[in-house]
Amino acid sequence: MQITIPEKANQIIMRLSEAGYEAYVVGGCVRDAILDRRAADWDITTNARPGEVKALFPRTIDTGIQHGTVTVLSGREGFEVTTYRIDGEYQDGRHPSQVIFTPSLTEDLKRRDFTINAMAYNDTEGLIDIFGGMEDLKEGRIRCVGDPKERFTEDGLRILRAVRFSAQLDFEIEDQTREAIREFAPGLSRISAERIQTELVKLLTSDHPETFRILYDTGITSVILPEFDACMETPQNHPHHCCCVGEHTLLALKAIEADKVLRLSALLHDIGKPGTHSRDVQGVDHFYGHGEAGAELAGRILRRLKFDNDTISRVKHLVRFHDYRQIGPGLRGVRRAVFRIGKDFFPDYLKLRRADILAQNPLGQQEKLLELQTVEELYGQILKEQDCLSLKDLAVTGRDLMEAGMEPGPGLGEVLKGLLELVVEHPEYNTKEYLLTRLSGNSSGEDRL
Repeated sequence: MQITIPEKANQIIMRLSEAGYEAYVVGGCVRDAILDRRAADWDITTNARPGEVKALFPRTIDTGIQHGTVTVLSGREGFEVTTYRIDGEYQDGRHPSQVIFTPSLTEDLKRRDFTINAMAYNDTEGLIDIFGGMEDLKEGRIRCVGDPKERFTEDGLRILRAVRFSAQLDFEIEDQTREAIREFAPGLSRISAERIQTELVKLLTSDHPETFRILYDTGITSVILPEFDACMETPQNHPHHCCCVGEHTLLALKAIEADKVLRLSALLHDIGKPGTHSRDVQGVDHFYGHGEAGAELAGRILRRLKFDNDTISRVKHLVRFHDYRQIGPGLRGVRRAVFRIGKDFFPDYLKLRRADILAQNPLGQQEKLLELQTVEELYGQILKEQDCLSLKDLAVTGRDLMEAGMEPGPGLGEVLKGLLELVVEHPEYNTKEYLLTRLSGNSSGEDRL
């Protein structure tokens, strides 16, 4: 087995070897190279101590020297070089209380999470695979190094990482590892929200976001997203649907592109349904107001998981409007919908609406998709004709209104909004001359705003 190592990384390995030390690329970069995937980073492991590494290279940064890591700079690139180590006791379920440097590569690889991440390589010795990582790659299997209970006791986040790797690589989780995930899932309550968020986003934006179901099956969502468990327990006895809210959500995740905001919106678009569930006398389920309720609940969930304000705002808005279907016929109806939902959000609304339809009862999909296609075509025509859809497209500004004699204040915004509503209905009115005349009430035959 030969792996092509970036030249700069190979030069670092050669320099360490020439000085009498062992050195290998290690971990995820080896895994990705074997799978012909692009490696994000090329990490190097060595038996040289941090001080010895620093002495060999003119430009280094002490990025984690207490844990044996020195970043060696080569041009504008940095490569983490870490001394072989044995981790001490994990007192917080995330970080070792101390690390002990070791001369043994085997001991260093033994502490790593999964077999596919516990391989090392250099051009002289080839692939070092002590724990069967290569076989697991061939079999498409996620398996802990050694006893999975020990690995998850050391670092509870590895529970989420296992599912994330399963989603990214489309691998199965080995039975023992899966059972240990189920047993140790409650320990995720001790992991920081920021760490959970990072793994969750990587899973959701993978090629297989439907793997999110494993989080439910193993009890992980009951710790990090109990609201999803409620969705899995909420039926949808309705002609539009053929499965419960949770299963519908998983189908919608798979049907939308791998964008963080879109995937989060798909995950949370029906999160308000359990709390708005009702059943009529015919036994049909309804979820009146679930968009608005879902938007507020989505905001609370995303804040709990420490997402940034922009992401929270965008996801809330899409959840609120995901089921918006009051789109009248023709260009005017679509312009009104864009005005209502927002010009900046409308393209994502269309994508979420399509994913929502594709996750519904197949018997009614074709008609809904044709209707949506008509809306998309009309929206494309509106964009081509550059119709006014937002205040920034309006032919007059607040300054124009003040120069025309209006006093500054909240009323100014209301007038601008009124003018925007007017030109959404009548795009031909969007001229500065007409709108100012309209404002003064001198337009022939027209009511004053």
